[in-house]
Amino acid sequence: MKKLLILGGSRYILPVIESAHKLGIFVITADYLPENIAHKYSDRYENISVIDKDRILAFAEKEKIDGISAFACDAAVVSAAYVADKMGLPSPGPYKSIEILQNKGQFRQYLSDNGFVVPFFDTYSNWNEVLKDSDRLRFPVIVKPIDSCGSKGVTRVDKIQDLEKAVQTAIGQSFCGKFIIEEFIEQLGFASDSEFFSVDGDLRVATFSSQRFDRKADNPYTPAAFSWPSHIPQGYQDELTSEIQRLLLLLNMGTAIYNVEARVGVDGRAYIMEVSPRGGGNRLAECIRYATGIDMIENSVRASVGMDLLTMDEFQYDGHWAEIVIHSRETGAFEKLEISEDIKKYIVELDLWVNEGETISSFVGANNSIGTIIFRFDSTDTTEKVLQETDEYIKVIVR
Repeated sequence: MKKLLILGGSRYILPVIESAHKLGIFVITADYLPENIAHKYSDRYENISVIDKDRILAFAEKEKIDGISAFACDAAVVSAAYVADKMGLPSPGPYKSIEILQNKGQFRQYLSDNGFVVPFFDTYSNWNEVLKDSDRLRFPVIVKPIDSCGSKGVTRVDKIQDLEKAVQTAIGQSFCGKFIIEEFIEQLGFASDSEFFSVDGDLRVATFSSQRFDRKADNPYTPAAFSWPSHIPQGYQDELTSEIQRLLLLLNMGTAIYNVEARVGVDGRAYIMEVSPRGGGNRLAECIRYATGIDMIENSVRASVGMDLLTMDEFQYDGHWAEIVIHSRETGAFEKLEISEDIKKYIVELDLWVNEGETISSFVGANNSIGTIIFRFDSTDTTEKVLQETDEYIKVIVR
């Protein structure tokens, strides 16, 4: 029986555990939060921080694992690559390449050095460094930790008077205390946050979404909904796919699923924002499996332990699909979720994670989500009506 170590314990890895069990693989999950839901479904749990790569390596060597995964656990990607490199296990790519992809500062610099379209940016360790550089900044800017995930610590700043507070927020959410300040790219239409898959560095699947935000939330830069197919014009999708393929070849990447964020600016240029060699959170790969039949989840498991992959042919979207991330704009005791009768016929899956009376938090980061709803709509018009007027159809009642 093959043995797979999965770093992290969120509900987003439940379909990974399910796929592994279907393949007869023994699953160990590991993080420092024993109450995380995924540990109830794995065959074994080990209490180790996902960023403590040397302890993870020692455990992995002792257990003689056959593969390691950081699916939907951004903080664990470098640790998983480190263990795979040391043990000669299947890996998305070289350890150094994965370090570049996972560090927002290194990634921007690599893109710039290799002729990709990038916004103005720089990385810093403290406020005094920013002060010395303030004359170079072009507002508005985005301030974010170089190594955080789930949109935590991310702030848009429109004037220099608000910059120091944003810097301190970013530092507080960074594992290493470093942050990046970059020009805010005003997007043309919708940005994309979706999944890609490469085999031996060759892109086999490239999907784009229309990513949505709740502008009334405490953090308006945490994704709140997605829809497929994307509204990004096909020419820009082709350009971004070509550039991401070029990036994977430059980095000598191998066989892996990727969470890719991209956008087209009002300047008419296409920007690669992030390429992370892991499955994304927010159930993106599950939504794509519903919409296309392409199972990147099972293929990521197969790749992790060196098994042959399922065929990934060209695909079409079977209708108009969307996912809404259920969240509250205020902190309090959850009372109920109200869904309009007008949209219930479009629901494919409703997954609510909280019970009446539980304390829930306002929507500051992805970890404040309280569930998801996956829809299959009959037209683009219906999709847009529901996603643009979500407050009219879905209400989280808090007391």
